Amino acid sequence: MKENTMLNRRITVIDALRGFALLGVLLVHMSQHYSYASADPFTTHEPFLAGWNEGANWFVRTMLSGKFINIFAFLFGMSFFIQMDRAAKKGICFEGRFLWRMVVLFVIGIVGNCFYSQDILSIYAFFGVILLFLNRFKNWILIMIAVLLLAGGPQYVMMGYNELTGTPVQEISFVDADAGSPRNIETTYIESLEHTMTRANAWKLNFQFVKRSRGYVTLAIFILGLVVGRTRFFENVHLKKRRNWILLGGFTLLLCLCNYLIDLFPPQENIWKVMQEGKIPALSAMALQTLSDLKLMLASSVITMAFIVLYQMKGIGNVLDWLAPYGRMGLTNYVCQNIIGACLFAVWACGFTFSFWQPAESLLLGLIIYSVQVVICKVWLNKFQYGPLEWLWRSLTYFKAQPFLKK
Repeated sequence: MKENTMLNRRITVIDALRGFALLGVLLVHMSQHYSYASADPFTTHEPFLAGWNEGANWFVRTMLSGKFINIFAFLFGMSFFIQMDRAAKKGICFEGRFLWRMVVLFVIGIVGNCFYSQDILSIYAFFGVILLFLNRFKNWILIMIAVLLLAGGPQYVMMGYNELTGTPVQEISFVDADAGSPRNIETTYIESLEHTMTRANAWKLNFQFVKRSRGYVTLAIFILGLVVGRTRFFENVHLKKRRNWILLGGFTLLLCLCNYLIDLFPPQENIWKVMQEGKIPALSAMALQTLSDLKLMLASSVITMAFIVLYQMKGIGNVLDWLAPYGRMGLTNYVCQNIIGACLFAVWACGFTFSFWQPAESLLLGLIIYSVQVVICKVWLNKFQYGPLEWLWRSLTYFKAQPFLKK
């Protein structure tokens, strides 16, 4: 009985952390209006939280942006290990099944992409396949690969391509489609869908893999999630209170050091602009980019360990347990967030009302949406074993309808 309680506590903290990560993801996307442009620039809107806008912008930029999505990615990598480990303990080869599982996730991501151009599930599915092939390597090799990705290895490859061919790296683009902006200003859903699947998708791919290193950082985080999973860090995380405090302090000190080093750099040239001109960026510019990526990862680590430390405290932990059902239904909630965001801010839906809302108002609305989702998830999982999309994903994975109702 005690062993089962400990196991449930371990699983619950992972689910609660995933639910918490999705709160940050939702608030960032709400502040960006889910990449939909305002319906009419000449329409006036009197914000009812105007005095809070500057603080809201600071909060999103400093505390949320890029950090919570890192936690979400880390948990994806760790969940991969958990699935493979459970199958191995049962003597089951899960590799083929997991590969098909990523195909299904890719399709779900494409459907989600029809509403929100920056949906990341299809990219996660692609990285999941890569993770499957990397799983055969030892931890030290995986860590080296992650370090190379974080240190700008892919950018150096692109620079080598420039030098060997004399051809500057070009943006990813579609025929008759400008890859300039993800902002969607289309007035009908069909026009919006065409924009999303061409121009906005090109922008996303450029941001992830060409202009920025976001995609490579995400893959590195996936790999680190796998490595941490192998260490079985979360199996006794609720018992190792001293270790968790030490890690929280250590990550905080490293974050402060990283901030200090970044402040030592003078303003640097844009790496992508230099590479587009067929030149090699300065080493200092590459170093600054690496430090900036590392800063985001360290900030995510601080937030993760702070959450775990708070979760260990009896009173606060009981409150945070409310986020566990939300995390268990993470796929359903993420897709629903994107659909709700599209319906709120797109011109073809409610954009003439909500697209003018300013940062503070958008964050408040995001908190309301999240709170409603938390309650729905709590009630839902009292009656059902899985969230709707989790059930669909699992059923398609095994080619068999899975039990849905709780007995």
